[in-house]
Amino acid sequence: MNRPRQRPLSIGPLRAFEAVARRLGFRAAADELHLSQPAISRQIRSLEDEIGVPLLLRGTRHVELTSAGEALLRTVAPLLDRLDATVHQIRVAQGRRQVNLTTWPSFASMWLLPRLQQFQREHPGIDIRVSATDAIVELDDPELDLALRYCHPDDAPPGSTPMFGEVLTPVASPALGPLARPEDLAPMTLLEEDSQLPSVEYLSWRHWLAAKGVPDLEPRGWLYLNYTYQQIQAATAGQGVALARLALVRESLERGELVEPFGPAGRLRSPFAYWLVRWPARRERPELAAFEDWVLEQALATRAALESA
Repeated sequence: MNRPRQRPLSIGPLRAFEAVARRLGFRAAADELHLSQPAISRQIRSLEDEIGVPLLLRGTRHVELTSAGEALLRTVAPLLDRLDATVHQIRVAQGRRQVNLTTWPSFASMWLLPRLQQFQREHPGIDIRVSATDAIVELDDPELDLALRYCHPDDAPPGSTPMFGEVLTPVASPALGPLARPEDLAPMTLLEEDSQLPSVEYLSWRHWLAAKGVPDLEPRGWLYLNYTYQQIQAATAGQGVALARLALVRESLERGELVEPFGPAGRLRSPFAYWLVRWPARRERPELAAFEDWVLEQALATRAALESA
């Protein structure tokens, strides 16, 4: 029985394979990589010999992937994209200081980005790279320094620093009309977050209605949305009433774009909170300490506003 080869694959043949597979042609791949067609062909042959199976079916005018080629492309393409992005980042950031963080899109757009201009004014020599994704990024990702997360305290990674807690409140456009009691929601459309996250129990209108003594209230309609910022956009446009995270809409309330129809009496706390999470293996740097200090100062101001509201 032949034993599988253990030698790592070279990057050159992998890049040639990805270009041919993506462009479905040797000439197009050769032009893209600034190589000759024979050189591309030799690299593909070398890769197939190394792996031990055909990756491409070569026709007179076209190229097709074998099943093995399709499987390899699914792995190779995102790895090369990530490699190229990292190299580009290194080249661009050469000689500059940079902080890399991850958070989820709604928090980035509604809390972080509106404040980030202040940090950039105070620290013009520090670049900030924000990766906004709903996926929980693993703490061993070498491209990141920290995360701003939303979770239950039991799920916060070791060493996390609490930023502020969660307060929920109904919000609506001022043009929607007055609402004096929870029962007044019956003729309204309620904007609901359509999520499978553990926090959805506390973010749901059913939870709020039960807590306010009207568990059986049926609104005129429901509008289910995937993201928090979509709910707020819909509420601002007068499409219904949203159950909002107060920390993320406080500035919109101050500007009068939204109102709290029930005031402080309509607020409800949840056990979830917002956290600053440090990467265990990161390299400590002055720019990182400066950014963390700034984030925690902003979080302290938000926490004070929530407690005094």
